[in-house]
Amino acid sequence: MGEALIDLVPSADDAGTHRAQPGGAPANVAAGLARLGTSSWFAGALGGDGFARLIEERLVAAGTRLDLCGRSELPTALAVADPGPDGTGYHFHLHDTATFRMPERTADAARFGAVYAGGLAAVVPPAADAVAATARAGARHSVLVVDPNVREDRTLGGATGRRLRELCELAQVLKVSDEDVTALWPGTAPEETCARLASKDRLVVLTRGSAGSTAFTRDGGSLSVPAVRVEVVNTIGAGDAFMAAVIHWLGEAGAFRDGGAVRLSPGRVADLLAFASQVAATVVAQSGTEPSRPEPGRIATRVGAGAGSPG
Repeated sequence: MGEALIDLVPSADDAGTHRAQPGGAPANVAAGLARLGTSSWFAGALGGDGFARLIEERLVAAGTRLDLCGRSELPTALAVADPGPDGTGYHFHLHDTATFRMPERTADAARFGAVYAGGLAAVVPPAADAVAATARAGARHSVLVVDPNVREDRTLGGATGRRLRELCELAQVLKVSDEDVTALWPGTAPEETCARLASKDRLVVLTRGSAGSTAFTRDGGSLSVPAVRVEVVNTIGAGDAFMAAVIHWLGEAGAFRDGGAVRLSPGRVADLLAFASQVAATVVAQSGTEPSRPEPGRIATRVGAGAGSPG
């Protein structure tokens, strides 16, 4: 549940022009899940403009269902991407758009093995209340998976941190970047914060871009893997691909049943991180945000070599 919007990305051939690329972390995760082979439903909202049709075509082509998606004649939100050596920044055009006019889906949460929430819709009104209500239902009746996807932007207002911290602390499975943790819990080492969050009966995965990833478990243990080395073409959507891969792997492993996601053995945690890392690497190594499933033999090799996450 969350936003589907348009990323306006500078053209590789002409920095003065931008191309429209469907995005939004929740929509990326939904499409990524479907491409990996996990049935997914997108519970957001789509507008009545050409950008909305572009987003819908992308989700449908991936195999994502839109039965739970709200509709409006308002325009689609825009995120103007500003890639740099330390990652991609964004300037948002969000207000009075269809993107955040989504209904709550509390009655639907129990239908699914997992409910994902996060991104801008968790903090931008009027979507924020609907996301919070649906997330609470997901935590009660399903498995709530959260990626806060913190974005520094003045349009988000002062309640951003509080809302995102509350959402993170509802989750049974939490994926955060080091930047997310530093922004939401300043003054404490990211590892310390993640260990505390994991101790409250949840699986926490911390990503550090090119420095790899670490999983924290409820018994106080942690497992780190270095990053998969690829030639970087694009970083947009890498974290969302990693998130989709985590959800896909947990679903295939049956780990959403009976609290299995928080009881993984160290070896299974290593398998999870290695798979998610390889999937994210398929995005980093191309232009675009569509992940693909890595070859099984390559996953096994990378586990043995201690490979990890790029995003």
